Amino acid sequence: MADDLPRPPFDTPQQQPPGKTEAMNPRPDHGEDSYRGSGRLQGLKAVITGADSGIGRAVALAYAREGADVLISYLDSHDDAAETQRLVEAAGRRAVVVAGDIADPSHCRAIVDQAVGAFGRIDILVNNAAHQASFDAIEKIPDAEWERTFAVNIHAMFYLTKAAVAHMPPGSAIINTTSVNADSPGPQLLAYATTKGAIQNFTGGLAQLLAEKGIRANCVAPGPIWTPLIPSTLPAEKVKAFGEQVPMKRPGQPKELAPVYVMLAEPTASYVSGATVAVTGGKPVI
Repeated sequence: MADDLPRPPFDTPQQQPPGKTEAMNPRPDHGEDSYRGSGRLQGLKAVITGADSGIGRAVALAYAREGADVLISYLDSHDDAAETQRLVEAAGRRAVVVAGDIADPSHCRAIVDQAVGAFGRIDILVNNAAHQASFDAIEKIPDAEWERTFAVNIHAMFYLTKAAVAHMPPGSAIINTTSVNADSPGPQLLAYATTKGAIQNFTGGLAQLLAEKGIRANCVAPGPIWTPLIPSTLPAEKVKAFGEQVPMKRPGQPKELAPVYVMLAEPTASYVSGATVAVTGGKPVI
């Protein structure tokens, strides 16, 4: 039950980016013991970036239990990626694991090539991986940090989508992870919030551009979600109180995002394109 999910204050160790699931207290819930599939994505082929942990792992788990094969793209958290692979394979689906930095355009193209080599096509592309860092003054943001945030969060989305669409049949879906920060930017996450606004705009234009191909594009706007990104990129005081600012007074768990990604991917959502679905614990997104 949602009433039983963890609430602040939290006492979890600070980590170095991108963070590890096992080090978190409490451990995020990806739906391991709760998500039940019903064949909504049976036989489909999905690529998910940032699928080693957090939202990406929850989506990979849900997709596999709904009948999809999954390519797990991640940076370098090999133990986390291996656990996502285990969950996908335990659901009886194929998992392809690809490590590397999506800030590199050639790696983005390699991800698509490996997915097509393994699956023959791509039915679902989930652009989920993200980079963030917290700064309390614009003067403290290094040029390289600004550029890194854009390279991972929005440039990679362009390169992956550009490469993937040639292998996506009519009826396919692209789902991009934006954020509540696209509409309510947090000042300490200036670079991150700016890219999330760009993602929302990119998705709206992409939906129109790809409509004639029969490919849908939507985005999900999470609020505060309990993932390794939080203790590895936010100050300790922010982590301790994480989630208390929304009406539900707690962060969302990754498993609470997964049903939205399933809905946007399934073929029956054939008229949903260009949309942003907010998952924010009651905080309005306007």
